[in-house]
Amino acid sequence: MNKTYLFVLILILLWVNPIIAKTPAVEVRAVWLTTNYGLDWPRNRNSEEVQKRELIEILDNLKKHNFNTILFQVRGRGEVMFKSSIEPMSTLIAADKRGNALFDPLAFVIEEAHKRGFDCHAWIVVYPLGSDKHVRSLGNKSVTKKRPDIVKKFRSEWFLDPGVPSTDDYLLSLVKEIVGNYDVDGIHFDYIRYPDNKGLFPDNDTYKKYGKGQFKDDWRRDNITRFVSRTYDWVKENKSWVQVSSSPLGRYRALGNNGHGWTALETVYQDAGKWMKMGKHDAIYPMMYYKEQLFYPFVDDWIENTNNRIFVPGLAPYQMTELNWSREDLLNQVNYTRTKLVQGQSYFRAENVLSNTKGILDSLNQYYRKPAKLPAMKWLSDTAPEEPQDLRAEKTDTGLLQLIWQEPEGADRVTYNVYKSDTDTLRIDDGDLLLATGLRDTIYEFSPEIDDKAYYYYVTTSDSFNNESAICFPAFFYHSDMVK
Repeated sequence: MNKTYLFVLILILLWVNPIIAKTPAVEVRAVWLTTNYGLDWPRNRNSEEVQKRELIEILDNLKKHNFNTILFQVRGRGEVMFKSSIEPMSTLIAADKRGNALFDPLAFVIEEAHKRGFDCHAWIVVYPLGSDKHVRSLGNKSVTKKRPDIVKKFRSEWFLDPGVPSTDDYLLSLVKEIVGNYDVDGIHFDYIRYPDNKGLFPDNDTYKKYGKGQFKDDWRRDNITRFVSRTYDWVKENKSWVQVSSSPLGRYRALGNNGHGWTALETVYQDAGKWMKMGKHDAIYPMMYYKEQLFYPFVDDWIENTNNRIFVPGLAPYQMTELNWSREDLLNQVNYTRTKLVQGQSYFRAENVLSNTKGILDSLNQYYRKPAKLPAMKWLSDTAPEEPQDLRAEKTDTGLLQLIWQEPEGADRVTYNVYKSDTDTLRIDDGDLLLATGLRDTIYEFSPEIDDKAYYYYVTTSDSFNNESAICFPAFFYHSDMVK
């Protein structure tokens, strides 16, 4: 992208007015909720009560600002945030005198996220295992002690070796624990790549044993693709609605003279476009933590390589602190992704959004002023669920407006969406009419505006693949202090 084109593009983006633009009815609005080092959570190290309260405050704040997806980090460097028979619980979680965790973080965050209408994805750091010091702190519980055959030390850091086929078995065993024991909405892979120093990972012995005459770069890419394929197939055989995704580097491949030296495909052997085209991913959240010519052309390239599945660019509010980006640098990227009709945005990390650095959260409120539904995974299922029945609208003794309905027959793991319209017709693609999404109960209460006008209320059902039903028969309500 030349500088003249980029300048014109940014001017166009600055003219977009998020206040008057239509709110998308379908849009992923995600954050990476980082537990490594307690960056987002937990800040407290000792109290179960305080840790739970901290997490609830984060979720409440994200709910207030109409986010809808939590990427919750359940595995850092060889330790986890769930009850596992394979790896130790993170020492950040409040524990008793014997060192046993006082609660299950993943179970807790799923329950609290679902209460608030969020999807909750289990974010797994795949290959890195940490420094010598960290590995020693885990003692005999570390995979480096239990499975020395599948690990390598590289520049004072430990890694699982992607070239050893039994590494797949080890990682898949963790996925099986999560998917089998928890009601997660997704499995999300991070650091699903070779270490950053191109070509220097010490795997000559592994290559000699398993390379079978392939070029080494191709072999490395195939090793990661093999794990992705095995995992995807197992998840779909067991809980087909669980979304499988990853966060590769933000630049898939070099584009002409642009982007050389730091790409997913060429530098760290992530052929994420191939995963999408093979149908072994449902979504991709590339870490697009750059701007201008290192952002816009690469958005377009991902669009070409995602096989019409879910593409959510990862944006970097942290760069407003680290590299002194302006708020407009990020908002231009949100505008561009909406212009390109990609499926949403994700932010690294939760605290960098919620701290409202340079007013970014205030501005996002204009973009996310209404809730949004999640994209349907029609390649897994395209059958719409049945609509809710017998919707009623009544004012409670406390002055709230209560919408209550009956779940449709055969409802299984469904959620509900609520709309408000001033006409007896409804377009479910009009995001400005949405009141709530992701509801798991058949009741919704809120404080109605008293404007002496009449409104129609509608509810739809969404299944686990985010397919949406037809609208139900509406409830009619007149907003007046006189109406009881």
